[in-house]
Amino acid sequence: MSTTHFGFESVEEKDKATRVRGVFDSVASRYDVMNDLMSAGLHRAWKAYTVMVANVGEGSKVLDIAGGTGDLALAFAKKVGASGQVVHTDINEAMLRTGRDRLLDAGVALPTMVCDAEKLPFPDNHFDVVTVAFGLRNMTHKDVALKEMNRVLKPRGKLLVLEFSKVAKPLAKAYDWYSFNVLPRLGKLVAGDDASYRYLAESIRMHPGQEQLKSLMKEGGFGHVDYHNMTGGVAALHVGIKC
Repeated sequence: MSTTHFGFESVEEKDKATRVRGVFDSVASRYDVMNDLMSAGLHRAWKAYTVMVANVGEGSKVLDIAGGTGDLALAFAKKVGASGQVVHTDINEAMLRTGRDRLLDAGVALPTMVCDAEKLPFPDNHFDVVTVAFGLRNMTHKDVALKEMNRVLKPRGKLLVLEFSKVAKPLAKAYDWYSFNVLPRLGKLVAGDDASYRYLAESIRMHPGQEQLKSLMKEGGFGHVDYHNMTGGVAALHVGIKC
């Protein structure tokens, strides 16, 4: 039986999705509050930059994978207008439900569906832009998911992967201390769950760094890949073009 990582723990591949689902079922209701606390609000700036780089316009078709609470989906809906389309997806139903309710509260109704990024239920060459924000690191087979994202993109379409990454060396010790001491305590205090936030810290360390992810995206079929470090590499935006 093949194994993979769940944070620092080694688990059977067939069990990872269930374990990850348990984490996000636990934190869904307090996810946005925790994001603000964990990043001091910086995640909003990172997402705004992602939307700017996407450069979508009226009539564009956008697929938001691991869309969770709907930040990016809402921003893109305002850009594509009535003639465009934004599809809001996540593998976790609790997160997706929270995001759908938030979108409806904002007066925005989008196609919303539970789906696995490794088996996207969309035709080839369909979307202008595909985005995945803080979701790729939780996927069991990242290479398979990236190939699927490439498949559903139109030629010259754009994939944007916003994810926690490898911080600059001068920040590493302080970042580790914060991640493994402060973050779980915040999770316990605000969300009543320290274990899930310890997993999130561990999952960041197990995720491919900037250059590794760039190579993985190229192997997934993207002819041109570049990345933009943000906040000293705490997060990075990888941009891949389907050629």
